Amino acid sequence: MHQAPAPESGPDPASRYKTRLGVVMFLIYCVVYVGFVLANVVAEGKVMQIIVFMGLNLAVVYGMGLIVLALVMALIYNHKCTSKEKELAGTSGGREETA
Repeated sequence: MHQAPAPESGPDPASRYKTRLGVVMFLIYCVVYVGFVLANVVAEGKVMQIIVFMGLNLAVVYGMGLIVLALVMALIYNHKCTSKEKELAGTSGGREETA
């Protein structure tokens, strides 16, 4: 199988937007995660033993929620960054690929 050389890439006009969005989303996730840790530390785990959903305790539901939140945030980040790259490529005279 023959592979073509990697296309040259220049500066990313969306990098500032992507960085800011990534930091904001990271901070949101950190706040939610700190809530999980504090619920375990402050209440000595008693809060996490409460059954909240289909026989599952809060620890399991919250932990799975953290995983799902991370996946959803990753999809949102990808969508927003891709949209911004396309928007900036159209307005800044971005390079078009040739075959």
